[in-house]
Amino acid sequence: MEGRRVTKAMQRKVHDGFQFLLLASGLTIILWFIPGARLLVYPFRLFVTFIHEGGHALVTLLTGGAVSGLRIHLDASGETLSVGGFPLFIASAGYLASTIYGASLLALCRDGKNAKAVLTITAAGILGLTLFFARGVLSLMTGIGLAITLVFVALALSERATHFFLSFLAIQCCFNALFDLRTLFLVSALSDAPSDAFNMARMTGVPAMFWALMWIGGSLAVLCVALRSFGNPYPRSQSRKRGAYANS
Repeated sequence: MEGRRVTKAMQRKVHDGFQFLLLASGLTIILWFIPGARLLVYPFRLFVTFIHEGGHALVTLLTGGAVSGLRIHLDASGETLSVGGFPLFIASAGYLASTIYGASLLALCRDGKNAKAVLTITAAGILGLTLFFARGVLSLMTGIGLAITLVFVALALSERATHFFLSFLAIQCCFNALFDLRTLFLVSALSDAPSDAFNMARMTGVPAMFWALMWIGGSLAVLCVALRSFGNPYPRSQSRKRGAYANS
């Protein structure tokens, strides 16, 4: 009896996860086409930029380099200044970090049981990046503001409300990551404007368009894996066990 209650509660949370994902996707698309509504999602754009730049910073440190500064600009663009490390990995880390983070949130959105913990850990990561590496008033205010907002959501909202917020955050990360990659591809095709792809082209001699396409392909693959896991909330072994119990 207790096992049935647990199973029903899990199924209900998974059902909520599907509903929240659809609602968050629909809301994101609607806001996309409403004039002036982008101001409402501007904080989410800044959040995605922070994740992007945080990816550069993290890979710099992991490959033995040093981060000398992280800046967030008013137009929601950013830059990470680093010394040393492995430049090819560092240049690729930004866009892939945004997609991987968004895809990870999608996987966690199935039942929402870890939503509050995920937001708290993310807030701690953003605060750490801000205190150690952020340069400029806007960068500092953005990082501290994002961290405070995430902690407030985790502490003040109900479990279901936090679950929906996490779903909306996941969709925003994924949509913005793909939109930024589309913009990167167009910029790489039409100009030599500075970008991560341009930096890769300068280091390797391979055209920037190639790197933009590679990152788009990698991001789509990561998202496909996340969506498949979202659609199958039980591991295969558990599915077999549940089927065996049903037949016994």
